[in-house]
Amino acid sequence: MKLCIAEKPSVAGEIAKILGATSRKDGFYEGNGYWVSWTFGHLCGLKEPHEYKEKDKFWDLYSLPIVPKEFGIKLIANKGVEKQFNTIKKLVNECEEIINCGDAGQEGELIQRWVMKHAECKVPVKRLWISSLTEEAIKTGFKKLMDAKDFDSLYHAGECRAISDWLYGINATRLFTMKYGKKQQVFSVGRVQTPTLAMIVQRYHEIANFVPQTYFELKTNYREAIFSYAKGKIDEEKKAKELLDQIKDLPLEIKKVSIKEGKEFAPNLFDLTSLQIEANNKLGLSAENTLATVQSLYEKKLVTYPRVDTVFLPNDMYPKIKGMMEGLTGYKELVAPILSKKIPKPKKVFNDNKVTDHHAIAPTGVVANDIAGNEKDVYDLIALRFIAAFYPECKVSNTTIDAVVGKHAFKATGKQILEPGWRTVLGTEKQRDTSEKKETSEEEKVLPHFDEGESGPHQPLVDKKKTSAPKEYTEATLLRAMETAGKAIEDDELKALMKENGIGRPSTRANIIETLFKRNYIEKKGKKLLPTEVGIHLISVIHNPTLKSPELTGMWEKKLRQIENNEFSSTQFIKEMEEMVNTLVTEVIYDIRPVEAKPLVCPKCKTGKIIKGKTAYGCSEWKAGCAFRIPFESLSAEADVAKLIQEGKVSVGGKTVQLTEVLK
Repeated sequence: MKLCIAEKPSVAGEIAKILGATSRKDGFYEGNGYWVSWTFGHLCGLKEPHEYKEKDKFWDLYSLPIVPKEFGIKLIANKGVEKQFNTIKKLVNECEEIINCGDAGQEGELIQRWVMKHAECKVPVKRLWISSLTEEAIKTGFKKLMDAKDFDSLYHAGECRAISDWLYGINATRLFTMKYGKKQQVFSVGRVQTPTLAMIVQRYHEIANFVPQTYFELKTNYREAIFSYAKGKIDEEKKAKELLDQIKDLPLEIKKVSIKEGKEFAPNLFDLTSLQIEANNKLGLSAENTLATVQSLYEKKLVTYPRVDTVFLPNDMYPKIKGMMEGLTGYKELVAPILSKKIPKPKKVFNDNKVTDHHAIAPTGVVANDIAGNEKDVYDLIALRFIAAFYPECKVSNTTIDAVVGKHAFKATGKQILEPGWRTVLGTEKQRDTSEKKETSEEEKVLPHFDEGESGPHQPLVDKKKTSAPKEYTEATLLRAMETAGKAIEDDELKALMKENGIGRPSTRANIIETLFKRNYIEKKGKKLLPTEVGIHLISVIHNPTLKSPELTGMWEKKLRQIENNEFSSTQFIKEMEEMVNTLVTEVIYDIRPVEAKPLVCPKCKTGKIIKGKTAYGCSEWKAGCAFRIPFESLSAEADVAKLIQEGKVSVGGKTVQLTEVLK
């Protein structure tokens, strides 16, 4: 018998039906030479600290860090889990081959591997790797079963993620709770959740401390078109009024009319993050709700695998597009123009180089009956984005009018849609990753016809304006910030590059945000995400920038992807995480802090960083023997220490301290 192990009972039922395993047993299906069983997601997890050493059951600051010599897994303590696992273990020991039918992703691979490992699997294992649960996809997948060893690197990456989160979470949580927690308050600190919280807290402080700056804009209205002063903002009101006086009695003359036709391409297909952003902006759904909804659509065979981070399709999917379009029966009028001729093959849709294990989220072609509410709304987003991708580009006319009033240059810009193309499907609103509704900008307005050389009276005015504080995060903008490691990036190509360094994975970001809510670190007011007092306090007591840095967390994520691609050692990654945890524990227990936001390099050993201890400044490599030390009696201010190291000397209280003397 061959044993198939799926990740959910519903998926196991679909597979069993196709394989002919129609006899339902307790915890599995049987028939036609197959057993088909299932997990309920995670049946196994990493052992708790006390399961390695009994003493670690009790929280003790000076017993940290907890770093097991070898990590072990255990069965989750739940009667239903135990019963299902025992069923799987019995089948594992009696079958001749296992087919891993878990979700085709890193987490799915880890779930199944741990179950097989705990069941002491000794038989050959194959892998079913599919991107949708349609009958055609499952049948094709079973015809092309892969060797489980082909996915070893995916498993190693998943296990490294779990171990690093354990190392970081267990040690940092105990460390900060024991050091700073009051009245039995637990400070939960995590490799991904803490830098995410730090971004929200930082934005909160930026808004609270923001001091608006006044500036002035000189504009003039000529024939119902607004012309702006070409040199831009004016800092002083006096200068703005002087300019206004210089132009108010002079005619405006049109010097140049530039009309350039351009093309606007349809938005990319969805990956999970962009779908969550769109659903938050347009439907008000949380990231977690969107993930749950699209997962349900996937299990109903209506959309392809959702936990993806690519917006492209592989070239070999092109022949299937016709059938996928024909299945969109609820959008017949929009689909008809595509099916009436040869279906295009846009480069913005098909790109084998941008597709790895999975492709962008797309409708499967199965007719979407009996869906309503959030499922219908999210399906609409996916279907319409898919249809729009095969429409022609939107053709526009971009107009720039250069004018002068006396010796001062002015400019007006506008746009006219000549052929709507894909906007027929998605409307004329500008596709933006923002939850803020904005008025139509001057660049979007359609201008009247102007002739070069014409002139006439105009109505100038000075607008007094103030700079605006940054906007509070919404789930949509936070998801984008997590995807790009905190960088505010609008350019699609740069966004794609930054995805390699993003915080978390598409499938985990929603859970991270929900965890911050559950732990009372953030709250929601309308769409705005705000830190609570607890969240602000937690970030305030974390002095090590590593724990709060989106960029560094993003670099760890990149290394996990490199492990997945056999480009980085999993052993080295765990070693680096262990070293980081060791350093963190020492710094927090002994209140050692880096000097300045950018730590200074030790002038003695040239490798360590200058840190602040209880009685002196010294080198972070003191354990390795570096003796560089500046007692507080000599210098107590961080700024003085920085100046001494950077410039070689510093004057304090009329006395000059020389770096050469300190180094002796």
